[in-house]
Amino acid sequence: MKTSTTFSILFWADFSRAKKDHASIYARITVNGKRATISLKRKVFITDWDIHKNRARGTNQKSRMLNSYLDETFNHLFKCYRDLMAEQKLITSQAIKARYFGQDDTSHSIMDIVNYHNEDMVNKLKWGTQKNYFTTQKYISKFLVKSYKTTDLYLRELDYHFIIKFEKYLRGYMPVDHQKPMGNNTVMKHIERFRKLINLSFKLGWIDRDPFVSFKSKFIKNDRGFLSHEELQVIENKIFSIPRLDLVKDLFVFACYTSLSYIDMINLTADNIAIGIDGELWIYYRREKTTKPIRIPLLPKALQIIEKYKSNYKSIAYGTVFPKISNQKLNAYLKEIADVCGIYKNLTFHIARHTFATTITLSNGTPIETVSKILGHSRISTTQIYAKVIERKVSDDMHKLRVQFKEEETK
Repeated sequence: MKTSTTFSILFWADFSRAKKDHASIYARITVNGKRATISLKRKVFITDWDIHKNRARGTNQKSRMLNSYLDETFNHLFKCYRDLMAEQKLITSQAIKARYFGQDDTSHSIMDIVNYHNEDMVNKLKWGTQKNYFTTQKYISKFLVKSYKTTDLYLRELDYHFIIKFEKYLRGYMPVDHQKPMGNNTVMKHIERFRKLINLSFKLGWIDRDPFVSFKSKFIKNDRGFLSHEELQVIENKIFSIPRLDLVKDLFVFACYTSLSYIDMINLTADNIAIGIDGELWIYYRREKTTKPIRIPLLPKALQIIEKYKSNYKSIAYGTVFPKISNQKLNAYLKEIADVCGIYKNLTFHIARHTFATTITLSNGTPIETVSKILGHSRISTTQIYAKVIERKVSDDMHKLRVQFKEEETK
């Protein structure tokens, strides 16, 4: 059934409430006899208003600027009407007014998707991941204020230009707590998280196009830092008289022989250690980051460290295998250990996990499939980051083979 819609836009000055001969100007939207009024936040001198043309009289600059603004408002309101028609939405005066102010269901903003994501992901993402999103959102807010002089923008306003401006802003941002700007991969991580927010908007139907469609992330592949066998031995053999350094050394070495991340190691309890399929002790644990179950056979070095802390009063108090220590302090003390041991690498706790993958397992001929399983990787391609170690192992093995051939030739 075909229905007709009557639609009109009228500008008028409210003379009845004029103050000092200045009247406020309004726009009246009428659809099928139903009205909606919008205050235009403009005033006009009563004698300057033409009630027949609904515009300001004269050609002076003030009148020209007001009439230009009224024309822009008319075009904007008419576009709202046409857009609603094209979207086959119910057309009412209130619907046009809401679209004009961006208050209808299709006018979501950047902060809308930020808030939606925060509420939706609170029980889905681990705190560490949530915290990263909060940091990205902080930079988005700073960028909006600096580059657009606003605290928010409609999602429909985002385009490729916005994205590259945001990237440029991040690359030039100088933190107040230190003088080092963000590295390329840090910038790309923030862009990547922002992209996920926009992709969520697209899936929700809040936007009808993806502004990232022409944008390509440019991550720089970095070598994973790890300790050589000799460097690990130096740390293992170093005796520390300071309790905090002795604890950090033990925790780091334990992680080197188990691959556990900081959060998984610090939360480890006696219940996570049980007899495995081979009759030896294993770690049975669900990774905090991915919730994926992992099974790790305990090597002798790791068992010795567990035994050392069985009677530790702090471990007993917390009900964990090891005494609690924050990741921040642990990494700070590792810098001290590196200095004392003469290791000139940026020693962080995560290097222990890489050391397990390289020096402890792959370099000693452990198949990459086994290493991938222990690390809890979903894809073996993730484990192949450490492939350079396999190349080193191949080189060593081929060297031994060459020596063997030479010895046979001399016989």
